[in-house]
Amino acid sequence: MRKPNATIAYTDTNVNRDQSTALDEEYLRTATVGELIPLTERIVLVEYDVRWPDRFEQEANRIRTVLGEHALQVEHVGSTSVPGLTAKPIIDIVLLVTDSRNELAYAPALETAGYQLRIREPEWNEHRMFKGAAGDVNLHVFSAGCPEVERMVTFRDWLRANAGDRELYAQSKRVLAQTDWKYTQNYADAKTAVIQQILCKAQSAGH
Repeated sequence: MRKPNATIAYTDTNVNRDQSTALDEEYLRTATVGELIPLTERIVLVEYDVRWPDRFEQEANRIRTVLGEHALQVEHVGSTSVPGLTAKPIIDIVLLVTDSRNELAYAPALETAGYQLRIREPEWNEHRMFKGAAGDVNLHVFSAGCPEVERMVTFRDWLRANAGDRELYAQSKRVLAQTDWKYTQNYADAKTAVIQQILCKAQSAGH
């Protein structure tokens, strides 16, 4: 049986994390459920795949089915949610529940659908991240009303509507993907500056 990859991995748009310094390895080990596995190759980016929205809908329906009324909101976020954007071929999904601290209210049901808990971050918006059975889905769980989700959606919607910033972000990712990172999170940390630059523009425009 193949050992699941438990490398810590966040969505493209964890835009409000305090990242004046990159998350250190001790934090990553503490937050990871299971073994923290280093990358063995460079970050792989691919061109936008028109099948990604359908893949999201497939997983969103699965989540809504097993959670019922506990699934308050399900959103496609991250680079695969933006048509035309180069991305890692990972579908990032945000799930809002009443209280993400109460894992018993949602985790067992998600596990029956093939999701496995990989990340637990009490200190950052009580974030939980589950990995889909096929390995191509990151499911991020937050509590209802978490402002981080609004920022993620704002960033997504801005990139969908603004080709210039979409290309700026894509080019930044292409450059960073040429670096040898120890963990996926190191790559995510390196994108913070361009994400904040674009998000500030979006917020200034009233989004």
